[in-house]
Amino acid sequence: METNQKKADSILDINQLTIGFYQKGNINKVVNNVSFKLQEGEILGIVGESGSGKTMTALAVMGLLSKSASVLNGSIVFAGSDLLKLNNEELRKLKGKQEAMIFQEPMTSLNPVMIVGSQIEEMLILHESELKADQRKERVLSALTEAGLTDAKTLFYKYPHQLSGGMRQRVMIAMAMILKPQLLIADEPTTALDVTIQAQILSLIQTLSKEYGVSVLLISHDLGVIQKICNRAIVMQNGEIVEEGLISALFKNPEKEYTKNLIAARTELLMRSEDSSSEANNIDEINQSKRNADQSGSILEVQNLSVFYEEKGKKLFEKKRKKQVVKNVSFYINSGEVLGIVGESGSGKSTLAKAVVGLIKSKTGEINLKEAKPQMVFQDPYGSLNPAKKISWILEEPLRLAKDKNSKERKKKVLKILREVGLDESYADRYLSELSGGQRQRVAIGAALIQNSKFIVLDEPVSALDVTVQAQILELLKKLQKEYNLTYLFISHDLNVIHRMCDRVCVMYRGELVETASAESLFHNPKHPYSQKLLDAVL
Repeated sequence: METNQKKADSILDINQLTIGFYQKGNINKVVNNVSFKLQEGEILGIVGESGSGKTMTALAVMGLLSKSASVLNGSIVFAGSDLLKLNNEELRKLKGKQEAMIFQEPMTSLNPVMIVGSQIEEMLILHESELKADQRKERVLSALTEAGLTDAKTLFYKYPHQLSGGMRQRVMIAMAMILKPQLLIADEPTTALDVTIQAQILSLIQTLSKEYGVSVLLISHDLGVIQKICNRAIVMQNGEIVEEGLISALFKNPEKEYTKNLIAARTELLMRSEDSSSEANNIDEINQSKRNADQSGSILEVQNLSVFYEEKGKKLFEKKRKKQVVKNVSFYINSGEVLGIVGESGSGKSTLAKAVVGLIKSKTGEINLKEAKPQMVFQDPYGSLNPAKKISWILEEPLRLAKDKNSKERKKKVLKILREVGLDESYADRYLSELSGGQRQRVAIGAALIQNSKFIVLDEPVSALDVTVQAQILELLKKLQKEYNLTYLFISHDLNVIHRMCDRVCVMYRGELVETASAESLFHNPKHPYSQKLLDAVL
């Protein structure tokens, strides 16, 4: 009797799911014999390193696996129906209305030539056609506001490229939530969000689950996110479930060594500098870095920089308007220094970075850059790299354009940089679509490092990485900085990462720099109320 009740309460029942890719006559299994249940109204977390099979499992549930991937075995029963046995039309009726997904990389999920309001409204047109135009628009504005976006009426008419990464992520959340589906799959829903908005979004997901009985499958590499809102969690490694249990038991008493390592890696990243001898050593390193930087002089000086975006008028013949995104900003970076920029999504961090490397023309003020060829690691690797080319081509192309070395030497350097960013040589023959989000980000870092530039702008370089790989990449960036005397402009919404990496920190709020201080001064004694708010959200 008890067993039957449990089955009745399961909204999602995955049994012995196996997914593989066919490569040169062989089957590469990326999900292997996975079984679990999601109860009605439950928030279930799936955690694991990049490439562990988390996202592949979710894509299979949504019927969105690529053509090169195949379900080799198992069943996916949602609301009593095996999704693997439904035809395309039956699946289409389910998507959006009864099951929805928030994707990890919003720029590749949103239509670049449609305003965001129309893209969200499309969900209502497809599934609630009885609504009138003004009713649909009101629903869209409400969904945008619920997702933590201010000035929804203006955002309705913007295109995805006009929004920050975090704002695009919230548009995706609004789109997924607008129909209050039975099942919500959230694949890294807060990856691009700062700590204050992250808390709002997690609270929103909890409220949706509680008020409407929505079942949530929350995928994240961030153990803190999983711990905050999930009832249970599944730990995946190499395509298999290695541990499963209640959050309280899993985090306090993990049984498997892999789970223990994940928790240990997260603990290592947290800021607890007062009583830590290793942190004291880090402070000494920072002070030494500052002394070296002071001796070397500045590599970048920015004076009274303002950056603008042109916006189309809402009416047909209305003139374009300029919107100021960065307002009268001044700062400098010394050679060999790591300067961090932190602030909420939409505060102007990424716009400032693009202006520095010359990707935005509409600006005033002075940018004095003494490095001839600055490189940039973008927040969204899938949007910044060519998905039609193999990894080897992507990494070799900058060297080829610069006529750097012969073909044999270039290929040797490509393999070397792959190893340096934590990927083995086999990845050279793969496409981006065959990589996890974290693996793509490592390729992006490799592409920036391969030309030996002395100044690198890093825009959320580890936001898509799980905690263990995140720690490895940060250590790699520190090692390279030391070996080659690199200078970093390091942008992140993750205050723990900023604290670990940066010598000095600039805090941005609504396009302005409101505070600049050494990392230690900022984290122990923030002066501006907004800086205090950011730190309160993470501590």
